[in-house]
Amino acid sequence: MPRKSKGKVDKKVEEKKKQIKLYFNADTQAAIEKFQKTESIEEKNEIYTQEIRPAFEKLSENLIFIYKFTSLHETFEDLKSDCVTFLYETLYKFDASRGTKAFSYFNVVAKNFLIIKSKQKVKSLKRKVSIEDKNIFTSQESHSFDMRNITTDPEKVMVAQAQSKLLMDMLLHLSGVARTDNEIACMSAIKTLFDNIDNLEFLNKRAVFVYLREMSGLTPKQLTTTISNLKKKYRGLKEKDEFRIFFE
Repeated sequence: MPRKSKGKVDKKVEEKKKQIKLYFNADTQAAIEKFQKTESIEEKNEIYTQEIRPAFEKLSENLIFIYKFTSLHETFEDLKSDCVTFLYETLYKFDASRGTKAFSYFNVVAKNFLIIKSKQKVKSLKRKVSIEDKNIFTSQESHSFDMRNITTDPEKVMVAQAQSKLLMDMLLHLSGVARTDNEIACMSAIKTLFDNIDNLEFLNKRAVFVYLREMSGLTPKQLTTTISNLKKKYRGLKEKDEFRIFFE
């Protein structure tokens, strides 16, 4: 049987490669940039639906299967839908002028989202126990559970509400003294984080940093520098009478 020449094989491989259209390519990036510049809601919806969403869906699918995120969630479609929605919400944060490729940016964003969602799921599963099985509780846990059935002291509720308002006033004050674009973006992200604090199950220093980075659109280096600058303004608040009680 005659053997095919190497030249013919290479030619077929090249032709096959040309037929393969990457799901997230230069056209996708161009569509994202066009989406950002378009003011018409109808046109934005059309661009997203036809040119961007398919790429976001495929990107989410690949990450979910590659890293096996499905093992922690009830349905693949729900997790995929949540990821695609999150990518849509971060569309306006992508900045092509920084030289970053859209695929690289949204690949990282999607991966971080799925990691955080999975960690939240793990933490939630560890928390869920049957309250009917009293034998699994330690004496301290039983006491804590019983205490939750006691009505909260109204005075404590009022104090907590006052402290919460004072905190928000302080954040608004910090937003007012923010000068650079990075400081303004960072303060906006911090305020959004506090506004949604009850909806966040996974909170530690690293998670907060990730949340702020994604919401502000700043690079890790930019965010670190900006937070350092805001800390100086924050320390100045301690000397103001209207905020001094908050630090006592």
